[in-house]
Amino acid sequence: MFIRTLALSALAVTAFVSHSVEAAPREVRIASHVSSLSPLHQQSEMFAAEIEKRLPGQFKFTLYPGGQLGKEKALITNVKAGSLEMINVASGIMKLDKKLGLFDLPWLFSDREHVRRAMGSILGQQVRERIESKAGIKVVGIYENGFRHVLNKARAIHVPQDLKGLKVRISGGKFRQGVFQKMGATPQKVSWKETFTALQTGVVDGVEAATYGFYEQKQFEVAKHLSQTGHVYTPSFLVASGTFWKSLDAKQQQVFIEVGQAITDQAYEGAKALEAKYFSEMKQHVSINTVDLQAFQAATQASYDEYVKSQGEDWLKLVKDAR
Repeated sequence: MFIRTLALSALAVTAFVSHSVEAAPREVRIASHVSSLSPLHQQSEMFAAEIEKRLPGQFKFTLYPGGQLGKEKALITNVKAGSLEMINVASGIMKLDKKLGLFDLPWLFSDREHVRRAMGSILGQQVRERIESKAGIKVVGIYENGFRHVLNKARAIHVPQDLKGLKVRISGGKFRQGVFQKMGATPQKVSWKETFTALQTGVVDGVEAATYGFYEQKQFEVAKHLSQTGHVYTPSFLVASGTFWKSLDAKQQQVFIEVGQAITDQAYEGAKALEAKYFSEMKQHVSINTVDLQAFQAATQASYDEYVKSQGEDWLKLVKDAR
């Protein structure tokens, strides 16, 4: 009887310990190469908060913005390898496949509403599937990094000729590099963290980036001409490693996908609000101007011809249909 009681007690302890282990929230890191001032960080916060509502106590999300776990290329490599659970990145994803160079094409989208219509259609699904098949990762959500503009020290940019001779720090793939070269600028490769110093010392005359980039680095302190070129729109991609994704049960996977989709509108609205806030604050320090969009579109049409020749026009047609 005594032995039976001990056995039952042992089973009870084992069950309690097992239950405690199962109940412990699972650690999930979401890393990004950009700062906590970016839409990407905001999106990661939205996602983590909503998952907690839907799956309370099952996960403990820790966000690592600002390249704390590595630059964008390293983050993508690590999530592909399964050594990092989740990341939220932007331009680096385009390098996975040449067809994704679509998002480096100039003036592809007329405005944010055009983006939302296009990415909410079959285009968004095909982009998602393309990334997953090329990298073995799971795309949980596609949101916004933002429209990119040009900040420089020399002069306001109104027409393509105004870029001639300027050394511009440019990120992105060959299509974006080519766009600036065709307009007479000289693309420069400079680490993002060194861009402020590069502007200050004259290593570069200007930089193209999303609005939050200018703001977070206070680049407006050393360059006073901010031209709203809106030359490229870059999505953001919230992705999970294949290893992490396969470790989730069916219900968890379903909720992750549902939440990733459900916060899309909120993510776009959040990005829009951040951009407006940063422009408003920078107006106190820089001269902000609009540009002759038709002149820029005409000057860069060849970029579209090159893309169609190598990648086809099916995705471009989907963008055009959404306009």
